[in-house]
Amino acid sequence: MNKFILKGTGLITCLFLSFPLFSTITLSEIFSDNMVLQQQTDAPIWGKATGKSVKLTTSWDKQTYTAQPDAGGKWSIRVKTPTAGGPYSISISDGKELTLKNILIGEVWICSGQSNMEMPLAGWGKILNYESEIASADYPKIRLLHIKKTTSPQLRNNIETENNGWQVCSPSTIAEFSSVAYFFGRDLNQKLNVPVGLINTSWGGTIAEAWTSGESLEYMPYFEQALLTVRQQQPREETQDAYNKKLKDWSTRVLAADKGLVKNTPVWANAQLDETGWDNMLLPCLWEKSKLGDCDGIIWFRKTIDIPAAWEGKDLKLHLDVIDDSDITYYNGTPVGSTDGYETERVYVVPGKTVKKGKAVITVRVTDTGGGGGIYGDATKLFVELDKTEKIALSGDWKYKQAVDFKEFPSPQSSLNPNQPTVLYNAMIHPLVPYAIQGAIWYQGESNADRAYQYRELFPLMIRDWRKAWNKDFPFYFVQLANFMERKAEPQESDWAKLREAQLQTLNLDNTGMAVTIDIGDAKDIHPKNKQEVGRRLALAAEANTYKQKNDFSGPVYKSYKIEGDKIRILFHYAGGLKSGDGKALTGFAIAGPDHTFHWANAVIEGDEVIVRSPDVKFPVAVRYAWADNPECNLYNSANLPASPFRTDDWR
Repeated sequence: MNKFILKGTGLITCLFLSFPLFSTITLSEIFSDNMVLQQQTDAPIWGKATGKSVKLTTSWDKQTYTAQPDAGGKWSIRVKTPTAGGPYSISISDGKELTLKNILIGEVWICSGQSNMEMPLAGWGKILNYESEIASADYPKIRLLHIKKTTSPQLRNNIETENNGWQVCSPSTIAEFSSVAYFFGRDLNQKLNVPVGLINTSWGGTIAEAWTSGESLEYMPYFEQALLTVRQQQPREETQDAYNKKLKDWSTRVLAADKGLVKNTPVWANAQLDETGWDNMLLPCLWEKSKLGDCDGIIWFRKTIDIPAAWEGKDLKLHLDVIDDSDITYYNGTPVGSTDGYETERVYVVPGKTVKKGKAVITVRVTDTGGGGGIYGDATKLFVELDKTEKIALSGDWKYKQAVDFKEFPSPQSSLNPNQPTVLYNAMIHPLVPYAIQGAIWYQGESNADRAYQYRELFPLMIRDWRKAWNKDFPFYFVQLANFMERKAEPQESDWAKLREAQLQTLNLDNTGMAVTIDIGDAKDIHPKNKQEVGRRLALAAEANTYKQKNDFSGPVYKSYKIEGDKIRILFHYAGGLKSGDGKALTGFAIAGPDHTFHWANAVIEGDEVIVRSPDVKFPVAVRYAWADNPECNLYNSANLPASPFRTDDWR
C-alpha cells in the first residue's frame, strides 16, 4: 500500500534558475527572494559565474566577501548570519549584479518523508478544518520551499523547486504545502518569535532506502544488487520515452498472461463461471493478512448476492471503500467502473438495464504492484444500495484466484521510479547540501512496515547519512506510525507494531525525538486528518530539546519491567502523572506466560508505574502495550501525551 504509481514525469529542463539575462551569476533554486538563512552560523551560498571574481555583500552588516570561480565557473562563499531578524538583501556580482531580496534570518528545517509528510492542507489532503486553516495562514515570517519530485540514479548538484523558489506563507501559498511541516513551523514561529524556513522534500509511498545515499547503503548487504541495478541505469534525460515504451511492453505481456482474460474478454467475470478451485477470503482486508500472504500481482475476486425483485431495472450504487492499487469492477460480467490509485474510495453505478432479480455476481480484478494489496478499509463501506434506503452488505466471504504473479513479470526499472535505493537522496536531498539548517523532521515508515527488523538498522543509518553529508549532528525528530486498519478482538502479531518498535529504538541515536500518534490515526484512512496535532507534537520535541524551553514533549516511554509473582510491574520514562486518557480502566495491555500466548490483561496505575496481570496467566514473563495495527489504548501522562507502544519480549 501507500506506494508510487508511475505517472508522466517531466524531463529536467534546466540546471539552474536563471535570473535576468543580463546577469552572469546563476544560482541554485534554493537561493531566491524570500528565503530564510539559518541564524548565527556561517551559511554557505554557492552558484556559477563567468567572471574571474565574485563579490557578495550582505545588507545586515555591509560585509563584502569574495571568491574566485573554479575552471567550471563554480564558486562558494560562507556568510556570517546574525540573530533572527530581517528583511535583508544580498547582492552578488561578477561584474554584473543581481540582488536577492526580502531575506529573513531565522530557523531552517528540512521536512521529509512519504505521503503523511507530503499531505497538503487542501488538494488530496483536505486536513481537519482545512478551509479555515488556509484562510488564517497569514504568517509572513514563515517561508516555504517546496522541492519538486525528482529522481536520479546518480548524485545531482542542482535542485528543482515548485514556484521558482521560496514563498511567503499566506492563504494563497499554503494550500498545497505539507500540512505537518506548516503546523510544526507555525508552532515554532509562535513560541520562539523567530522567522522559520521550511524545506518540504517529500514523496508519498516511498521507502527509506530511497532517501539514503549509496555510500551508506553499501554497509547493508541486503541492498547490494539493488544498488548495482540503480547505478547501471541510463541518465534520467534519456529514460522517459524509453521507459514509457518498456512500461507499455510490460503491460502488454501482463495482460496476455492474465488467466482471467481470453483475448481481452474477462471470462472470470462471467456470472456463470464455475468457481471450483477458487479460494475464500474474508473482506475487507489487505491480502497479506490472509493465507494468500505476500503477493504482488493480479487477483480476481467474486461475490454472489441475491437481488430483490423490487430492485429489477433500477440503477444501483456499488461501494467498495478502498482498493490497493487499482481495479476493474464488473456486475454480471459488465464493467461498471475502474480506478487507479489506492487513495480513492470506489463508488460505481450499476445501470438498471443490467439489474435482474435473483443471483448476481460482482467481480473485482485487483492489481497490486507492491506493498499491501486487496480490498480493504471499513466493512460498513462494502455494500450495494438502492436509493440510499436499501442495502446488501458485501463484507464477508469472497471467492478469489490469482491470475498473475509479478515475480514472473518483474516491472521495468527506471530512475523515474522513486522506490529504488538512493534515487531520492541523489535528487532531493544531496542538492540541498550544504545549505545551513537547524534540523530535520520526518514522517515515513508505512512503506517499510513489511521489513520492520531491517528498519531498526536502516532508519538510524539514514539519519547518520544525512548528518555526515552536512557534517553536523543536527536534531532529527520523527513521527511514529499512527493507528490504522481494522481493530482486532484478540492480541496478535502486527507488522505496524514492529515498525513502531524500530522507530522507538531509534531514540537510542543521539539528538533524536519522536512524536507518538497512536491516538490520532484513522482505522479507515492511512492519511489521518489531524495534522495539527502531529505538527504540534514534533514542535514540542524541538522546543524542549533544540531550543531548551521548559515544556513536556513526550508521553510515557517504556523503561524496564519487574516480575512480581503473578504480575509484572512496568517502569517508564516521562511518567509524571500517569493516567487513563479517557478516565476509564487502562486498555491495550496484554500479558503472556512461558507458552508465549498473550491474553488481555488488567492494568492499574501505581504512582509512576503500571501493574499488569491476568487470571489466565499464572506465571507471566512478558507484557505488550498497544501492540497492534490499530490498538485500543489509553495510557497518558500529565502532559496529555500518549504512551508509545512497546513490548518487554523480543520474540520473533
